[in-house]
Amino acid sequence: MSNLGGLSVIFDLDGTLVDSEPNYYEATRQTLAEHGVPDFTWTQHERFVGISTQETLVRLKERYGLKAPVEELLAETNRRYLALARAATHVYPEMRKFVELLAAEGVPMAVASGSSPEAIEAILTGTGLDASLRTAVSADEVARGKPAPDVFLEAARRLGAVPADCVVLEDAAPGAAAAHAAGMRCIAIPYVAEQADAPEFASAGLLLRGGQAEFSAQGAYDWLTED
Repeated sequence: MSNLGGLSVIFDLDGTLVDSEPNYYEATRQTLAEHGVPDFTWTQHERFVGISTQETLVRLKERYGLKAPVEELLAETNRRYLALARAATHVYPEMRKFVELLAAEGVPMAVASGSSPEAIEAILTGTGLDASLRTAVSADEVARGKPAPDVFLEAARRLGAVPADCVVLEDAAPGAAAAHAAGMRCIAIPYVAEQADAPEFASAGLLLRGGQAEFSAQGAYDWLTED
């Protein structure tokens, strides 16, 4: 038996468990095009990795002087995103393996994401991850999104876990900052390689600079059982 007793693991969803950024980009790009901004690029989108869709749209509305209210832009983007997410969302194979390893040990797990509850449910159900990940918290359900610690603290509360016993898996700097603020250890797997040097990642217990290419289920599992 491993020494994982008392440990709980909290996963970020987008860019950590699943590669949903292409779907988010496409949904945002279509919404902006509809509102007269035809040239939103993937490089521009990368700057918003790790912050909520709502916060992204607040900033884009400001940048492009969009007339539509944020609520309307958010509803449109979420509708498009849900359609794309249900059709196809790619789960990182090593992440699926890691979830299965932890599930076999009976480790309590949760998802804590900046996405809407509907988007989280669509992805977990569509990918079958809901079999092991039954606790999920959306930033919509707490006062503040990442980099504030609220989603992670709420996930710990629902798992009945003490923050110090939780390990967070994150791909974005705001999420790593949120984990640190929550008093949780963090395994950081940067989605945007150039962001690996971000100061927020310096607080991570384990930083995989190469992102998903460097992540292995067994390696992460061994790191957790080392203590």
